[in-house]
Amino acid sequence: MTIWVVLMFLSLMLLLLMGYPVAFTSGAIALVFGVIFLGIDFFTLLPLRIWGILTNFTLLAVPLFIFMGVILDRSGIAEDLLETMGKLFGKLNGGLALSVVIVGAMLAATTGVVGATVVTMGIIALPTMLKHNYSASLASGTIAASGTLGQIIPPSIILILLGDVMGVPVGRLFVGSIIPGLLLVTFFMLYILIYAWHKPSVAPAFNLKQNNFNYIGLINTILPPLLLILSVLGSIFLGIATPTESAAVGAIGALILAACHKKLTFINLQESMQQTMKLTSMVFMILIGATAFGLVFRGMGGDKLVLDVMSSLPAGVWGFLFASMLLIFILGFFLDFLQICFIVIPILAPIAAEFGIDLLWFAVLIAINLQTSFLTPPFGFSLFYLKAVAPPEVRIQNIYSGIIPFVLLQLVTILLLILMPSLITWLPNLMDELHGL
Repeated sequence: MTIWVVLMFLSLMLLLLMGYPVAFTSGAIALVFGVIFLGIDFFTLLPLRIWGILTNFTLLAVPLFIFMGVILDRSGIAEDLLETMGKLFGKLNGGLALSVVIVGAMLAATTGVVGATVVTMGIIALPTMLKHNYSASLASGTIAASGTLGQIIPPSIILILLGDVMGVPVGRLFVGSIIPGLLLVTFFMLYILIYAWHKPSVAPAFNLKQNNFNYIGLINTILPPLLLILSVLGSIFLGIATPTESAAVGAIGALILAACHKKLTFINLQESMQQTMKLTSMVFMILIGATAFGLVFRGMGGDKLVLDVMSSLPAGVWGFLFASMLLIFILGFFLDFLQICFIVIPILAPIAAEFGIDLLWFAVLIAINLQTSFLTPPFGFSLFYLKAVAPPEVRIQNIYSGIIPFVLLQLVTILLLILMPSLITWLPNLMDELHGL
């Protein structure tokens, strides 16, 4: 049976690399191997699992946060933020790149939709940076990396899904990811400042007339998204609302902001709802297919096989941590983060629990690791998004070379969080104490 379990997993990986859709591929492989080795009666458990997914109150936050992100993408907030921040930091070497990182972090805390953020900043910021003689590699790397911050900065869709898969409260995951997210933003900004100081020609400053910038405009631009962030995350942190309820607050807030920007038209609303339905359907179809795969995989003893392999690794817990992080990082070169989340993480999470690892800490480490999957060739989606909207003079080689330092910074962040777990656990524990838990 061990051979067939390994063959089952390898078959799935091979078909996914060949481009077959993950939802139907994982489900089909589960049916084939399940019927042959476990019998058709084994699948009487599957409808109960699917019903559990569709009635999961926590997962209701997924379409609500997607809707919030799509609406904000159409409201023009990103354009206003980039223009204002560009004027604020433009006088510094690397100032435009710094503004891209800050706007990426703010959009991550409001939209959380990686594709929309990368495309928006690629269309608006990249031509401006090239016009002011920025290195094509630094400009494209900064935009691609900043656009993926929505993976770790809450409200993040991947954190919601990880919380459900690993059995960790989503509210605690959101709180635990704040410090790592800010740490990542800080590392990005420090790298840009040091690089621009060491080599000014790659990120020159440019002069702005004083009448081009005023602080009233800065406040008017930054205040609305900040209020939305506070309403969504603050309601969770203060214990006023669950993550699902705060998602509803965020959706309403996004509609209000779109109305204030005069972008809440019937066409925009209709297209936003259609896009939300498509993205939500994709996520849940993958989740159902992965559930079937996981059910058969465990039924054939795959979880015990993986546990035995991981337990035999040298260095015990540290060996497991290194092996699991390396596995996720390597798979990120070839697979989408949703595929890894729904297929690989359900196998690793019980093993982590067996080792006594804090699943909150483990989940945040995984989230940052999955963030690199957007940036690593050949299938890094942020690289594809950016190349699709980049000017002709920006070649794919520029994007690949520009992204390497940011991927390394993410790996350094993971190492730091492994060595200092309190960077993840301190804030959730503090919030629990304040709430008397």
